[in-house]
Amino acid sequence: MIPAEFRYLCPSTVDEAVRMLVEEGEDAKVIAGGQSLVPVLRMRLAAPTALIDIGGLTELTGVRDDGDSLLIGAMTTHYEVQRDHLIHDHALLLKLVTDTVADPQVRHRGTFGGSLCHADPAGDLLAPALALDAVMIIAGPGGRREVPASEFFVGYFETALAPDEILIDVRVPKYTGWGAHYEKLNRVAQAWSIVAVAAAVQISGGTIAAARVGLTNVGSGPVRAVDVESALVGQPVSAISDAALLASSGDGYKDNLARVLTDRALTAAVAG
Repeated sequence: MIPAEFRYLCPSTVDEAVRMLVEEGEDAKVIAGGQSLVPVLRMRLAAPTALIDIGGLTELTGVRDDGDSLLIGAMTTHYEVQRDHLIHDHALLLKLVTDTVADPQVRHRGTFGGSLCHADPAGDLLAPALALDAVMIIAGPGGRREVPASEFFVGYFETALAPDEILIDVRVPKYTGWGAHYEKLNRVAQAWSIVAVAAAVQISGGTIAAARVGLTNVGSGPVRAVDVESALVGQPVSAISDAALLASSGDGYKDNLARVLTDRALTAAVAG
């Protein structure tokens, strides 16, 4: 199917992109890698009057060391996230999750920020962003603002972004030395997950000092398994199976999957 007619605009700066969004109104859309938006356009599930292409904004690409955290540009591709040494050393969970996103072609075009803004509850990057306490840095006509992941994902394909705002960076605290794993159940290779679990664990003196667990595709958005995390702190590794029983989706079938996959993800994260 051919998309509906639209105006195509290419800003040269973030501020210019924001101005275009304001001028074009609520029916304008930002396009980044296009791996989520283009299929929607072709099926005419959306018919924006204007597309504002931020693909040329190199200021939104790359991973930067920011002291106790990393700054990941919203236009950084999945491929770049997979191979960045800062991600590998300080946010290993993001690397492992990104390894599972779609296929190599999509990972070369799709962007880290684009996936978060699309907010598909089955998308792989939402749960780890929530579990790792990521913060979204957003540009709008009123300047910059920061929104924690816990407030950014507000519903099914819905975020806290206003129509005239753009995600420019994602700040992720460093988890240096933490074990991590992403356990994903899907029907066929490269398909959306039925349920997936993102887990990161810090071990100290033979006990679990801290844990982060996020659940994928168990609701209208990512879910933080805070009960599981709390049950693990200060406990030996042998407590994982009991703590995993606290993972919940509110659905009988997915509850069982969430518990089994949480057990597997945490066990693999501890094993390194």
